[in-house]
Amino acid sequence: MKSVKFDEYKLLDTSDGMKLESWNGIKLLRPDPEIIWHDKDETIWNKIDAKYTRSKTGGGEWSIFNKSIPDMWQIHYKDLVFNLKLMGFKHTGLFPEQAYNWDLLDKKIKNNKNVKVLNLFAYTGAASIRALKSGASVVHVDSSKGMVSWAKENVNANNLSDKPIRYIVDDVKKFVEREIRRENKYDIIIMDPPSFGRGSNKEVWNIENDLFDLVKACTEILSDSPILFLINSYTTGLSKTVLENILNLTVNKKYKGYVSSDELGLKEENSDIILPCGIYARWEKDKEEC
Repeated sequence: MKSVKFDEYKLLDTSDGMKLESWNGIKLLRPDPEIIWHDKDETIWNKIDAKYTRSKTGGGEWSIFNKSIPDMWQIHYKDLVFNLKLMGFKHTGLFPEQAYNWDLLDKKIKNNKNVKVLNLFAYTGAASIRALKSGASVVHVDSSKGMVSWAKENVNANNLSDKPIRYIVDDVKKFVEREIRRENKYDIIIMDPPSFGRGSNKEVWNIENDLFDLVKACTEILSDSPILFLINSYTTGLSKTVLENILNLTVNKKYKGYVSSDELGLKEENSDIILPCGIYARWEKDKEEC
């Protein structure tokens, strides 16, 4: 299990399917299906600023207890800054457990020169920002115009708007197919595919049906000497060994390197409990640990 210390984000407590968090001082209560234990510290489950409650018919909504919560606020990780918002589907626009992968990206990019990064299913751009700030050029692809706009806001907040980044609102599969025809190449490819989704023109994505073919296609746009291929996943029931198998059958078959995988997690404050938060698998040319 990989986790890092994130000073402005704290996992305060977990119990009864809920996680109590502090996002730079703002306390949020959100559901998490991994939390099947009952061990609440009653002394800290008070003065909550907002709580997300799922609806029995799907979706859910935020209950705001502190009316002074801004529509947007910021959180810092090392030299990075991110804009946060309360989203309709319980999210805030950032997954703090991904800090482990941001640190890995930082090392890989700084240990090489003129690195080109492709970020697929790029969301609000945390990995794109890390790559830009570490000195890479970035192509940021997501099918949601709103998420790409948010990524631009994050890039501006980090004073990186003059750095080499292209924002693409497109279906990821179709974009990769066009990059193959254009013969564009990348040294690092990272992706965070959803379980299900729709492209910018309602194209359907299903991780079980589409992930292998996408990764295989991506091997055609890797450079002659690639550095890293990273897959993140939050899909329930998908094993990290499955992701390893996909990388071994595609990237490692073409470029001999090292394939590894692990869980990502967040450690509770003042306890040894670690909350599982998805998995990753990566291929890398040179084995490295953060």
